[in-house]
Amino acid sequence: MNKKSLAFVALLLPVLMLSPSVTWADSQPAVAALGNNASFAEVSPLAQQGNAEAQNRLGFMYDNGQGVAKDVKQAAYWYRKAAEQGLAKAQSNMGLEYAGGWDGGQGVPQDYEQAIYWYQKAAEQGNAGAQVNLGTLYANGQGVAQDYQQAMYWYQKAAAQGNADAQYGIGTMYQAGQGVAQDYKQAFYWYQKAAEQGQAMAENNLGAAYNNASGVAQDKTKAAYWFSKSAMQGYAVAQKNLENLYATPDSGGGPTYVRPVYNHRR
Repeated sequence: MNKKSLAFVALLLPVLMLSPSVTWADSQPAVAALGNNASFAEVSPLAQQGNAEAQNRLGFMYDNGQGVAKDVKQAAYWYRKAAEQGLAKAQSNMGLEYAGGWDGGQGVPQDYEQAIYWYQKAAEQGNAGAQVNLGTLYANGQGVAQDYQQAMYWYQKAAAQGNADAQYGIGTMYQAGQGVAQDYKQAFYWYQKAAEQGQAMAENNLGAAYNNASGVAQDKTKAAYWFSKSAMQGYAVAQKNLENLYATPDSGGGPTYVRPVYNHRR
């Protein structure tokens, strides 16, 4: 197998299935005092009283069957109640609901235009998860006209907050020359930032960059290392790349590449 055939991930991100946000806010002291381990019985009365943080938390509980039977329609109901009060993380969760990125669209019908609407509201408040998902919808032309400049704008906003998915997204855009001049070194730079945070697709693409000498000097040992990191997370593309790498003779026609020894579970 030719060394150049080891695959990068598809350059456009899927709508990222980020977990609903449940962080307590200091502005809601009654909820904050309960902490992250609050029970359904503690949270529900506060939600009924109109506390936005509690409403978002109650949505999460219904979404995950945490202390109550799983009910994605109730989850969407409570996320919306909080989102309509302007809570950014609830707005982001509504975006996830409409994009079908969390419960497969069971809570509400899949509607990318509505996803854009709610992600935009949350993104403008600085919610990094919403920013990266909004960028992805712009990159893919889902619910909005495809616009790589807007995609890059929102990825950069999220990446500035250290969001690994956004860093990966920027890497794909530099690799493909979407919204920016094609630049493999910049692609490598952003893949590395995301990979160092454990982003599986970025780990795979960093491995492919090392294998293919894309933006960096070729280094098969490092390629194997990053493919392994990604493969250990169950990422199928990386698993295939690792399998192909081990079966590939070196460039000088020598013996099959020898598997390096790394204890990734350490």
